[in-house]
Amino acid sequence: MNNAIKKQLCTALIAGLLGSSCTIAGIPAASVADASFKRISSFPIYRNLDPGQDEKEATAAEIIAVSTDGNTLIYTDSEQERIGFIDIHDAENPRPAGFVQLPGEPTSVAVKGNYALVVVNTSVDYINTSGELIVIDISNLANPAIDRIFSLGGQPDSIAVSANGRYAVIAIENERDEEACPDGNGGLIDSAHGNEEACEAAGSELGGLPQLPGGFLEVMRLWGAPSQWLLEHMEIAGISDLAPEDPEPEYVSINNNRDALITLQENNHILLVDPKKRRVKRAFSAGTVDLSGIDTKKDKRIEPRDSLSSVPREPDAISWINARYFATANEGDYHGGSRGFSLFDRKGNLVFDSGVSFEHLAIRIGHYPEKRSGKKGSEPEGVAFSRFGSDYNRFLFVGSERGNFVAVYRVGRKGKLDYVQALPAGVGPEGLLPMPARNLFIAAAEKDDAAEGFRSMITIYRLEQQQPAYPQIVSAGDPPIGWGALSGLAADRNNPQRLYTVHDSFYAQSRIYTLDVSNHPAIIEEELVLKRDGATVDYDLEGLATASEGGFWAVSEGKPGIFHNLLLRISADGTVVQEIELPPEIQASQQKFGFEGVAESATGKIYVAFQREWLDDPEGMTRIGEYDPQTAQWRFYHYPLDAAPEGGWVGLSELVALEDGGFAVIERDNQQGDKAMIKRIYRFDLPASQDPVEQYPVITKTLVRDMLPVMQSGNGWVPDKLEGLAVAADGKVYLVTDNDGLDDATGETMFLRLDSLTR
Repeated sequence: MNNAIKKQLCTALIAGLLGSSCTIAGIPAASVADASFKRISSFPIYRNLDPGQDEKEATAAEIIAVSTDGNTLIYTDSEQERIGFIDIHDAENPRPAGFVQLPGEPTSVAVKGNYALVVVNTSVDYINTSGELIVIDISNLANPAIDRIFSLGGQPDSIAVSANGRYAVIAIENERDEEACPDGNGGLIDSAHGNEEACEAAGSELGGLPQLPGGFLEVMRLWGAPSQWLLEHMEIAGISDLAPEDPEPEYVSINNNRDALITLQENNHILLVDPKKRRVKRAFSAGTVDLSGIDTKKDKRIEPRDSLSSVPREPDAISWINARYFATANEGDYHGGSRGFSLFDRKGNLVFDSGVSFEHLAIRIGHYPEKRSGKKGSEPEGVAFSRFGSDYNRFLFVGSERGNFVAVYRVGRKGKLDYVQALPAGVGPEGLLPMPARNLFIAAAEKDDAAEGFRSMITIYRLEQQQPAYPQIVSAGDPPIGWGALSGLAADRNNPQRLYTVHDSFYAQSRIYTLDVSNHPAIIEEELVLKRDGATVDYDLEGLATASEGGFWAVSEGKPGIFHNLLLRISADGTVVQEIELPPEIQASQQKFGFEGVAESATGKIYVAFQREWLDDPEGMTRIGEYDPQTAQWRFYHYPLDAAPEGGWVGLSELVALEDGGFAVIERDNQQGDKAMIKRIYRFDLPASQDPVEQYPVITKTLVRDMLPVMQSGNGWVPDKLEGLAVAADGKVYLVTDNDGLDDATGETMFLRLDSLTR
């Protein structure tokens, strides 16, 4: 690796490993010799449904708390209108522990001794708002029971309990209707009475403020038993600079000194409140940021070249670090969203802002949500802080709701930050819970879609003395090279430390990435944009192989009636010199799935894998195509697929030529998580007798390696798309998964390393 790339990769992902010392946009990198968090288990929330319920019903773990003994997680489930419990006596094997049904959507939960305090939205609509504080006795978790219910008089969003257990503060947001706007006369224009044009005519905008009723706070005195608890109202109108008559408190954090911080997200304001006196001690704007080096266009390209100025931070979650400093996750909602996080002192002075570093981190680790470029990018929503033992292990956790990861920073004196690692999470992580007494950290991801294959889940990590296991691929560059949706691998014919990979049609402007595997993580050093006749191309690349005469062979998957399957000859400079199609009568028989792998044999012939069966193929059979560049003739073989799991299918996703003249393929199902069953490497040899009259000889395959146990060993949500396979010049084997560009997927990219095909 050259020094220029080494300098570009000045991150904690590889700091120390490369013997370098550096900073990321002002954030120094921590040494890999330090402790880091290891994922030890994942718990899909559907496992806590009632036995009589369909497991495909939607669930959502959003905000999470823990019992005082540290053995039971308590989460809000807005989809099922429940509070759920998870037994983590054995954190490596969490177990369902039941739930309590509620009269509405729970929005937050906190714990006071033997009681779970749950705030519930029972509003009829955005104007007729209401809510309840439901106190649940959890002293006997085998039979939790509702002890008392308090009426809140508005729609709650967050609750926090002071460290001494004497006060709880509840943010009553009374959130705005994003499909309505103020009419300028004290009323609203909603979807039943107008549209965006009507809002503009009224001098307003869709989703604009103010929209009454405004929000407020409720302070609960938690003295004695719940029967003695006292709820007290606290007005906060007239304070913020933006829409002061319509405060919308979002999140609460209380420190050991009983000082409460409140974010007014849409108002871009922060309050410091004394719960005992129900008094605002200090109020200040969250301010704005100027951003340069971000992607603001939804165009299927990750190109962080744009700028935004005076962007309101609009923080969502907020967390005390100590009595002097606190952190905000600047998600944005109304106008803003700074794509990062900030540190302030208690007087409201800005101590640190992450600038574009959080956004660049998402890009560098392959977790950038390109479809959100035109909105708020990686969208940090959650933030939490805790000390794990010594003062050295003081960690700040920042969750990317759209990037599906949690960034971890070590916090030093005066707000100094050292970047530690990025933790892969489920889809839409929001609830973040440090548990220092057990060296655990919990992330709750709320998004759930059984039809798409991902579920709401809780992920558990443990602090251990080890190098971070994730990410397994990062990119170089400043700004970093954007990447994702990796769909094929190819080995360099001479350098065993160099691979090549491609992305599929999720991204525009097809390109080949150069991957240095000499380090952990592997590093995308360069990108080669493909061109034909001088113009960029948009292929659906699903396979790549290095050509014996230099350059590459690649395949682009076709779609019936839209574009054909293509075998591509690509020169070393990225020029597509030849597009080779199937014979018309063969192409006409495609049903849906096309080319999914390419290899060049020692004879100079090119072989392509068809993912699934086409018309007239026998049931359970797909094809391997053989193309002879000398004669431009095609020949085909039938490949027998494994039986598909119930509700799924099985197909090929990669093809590699081996030194002994045989071939290796990836055979996989389309199932994720705990439904995944088939992620296998097979090998085959072409039939010894190749009768030219026999049009489709049947291949005999041999199982080489079941990759599912390897993929499960990371204790995460197993992705469906094991897509790339390469055998390097030294015989080592590499595999990669396709993260689908985070589209209905966790975004995690697995890069797996084997000493050989068999071990």
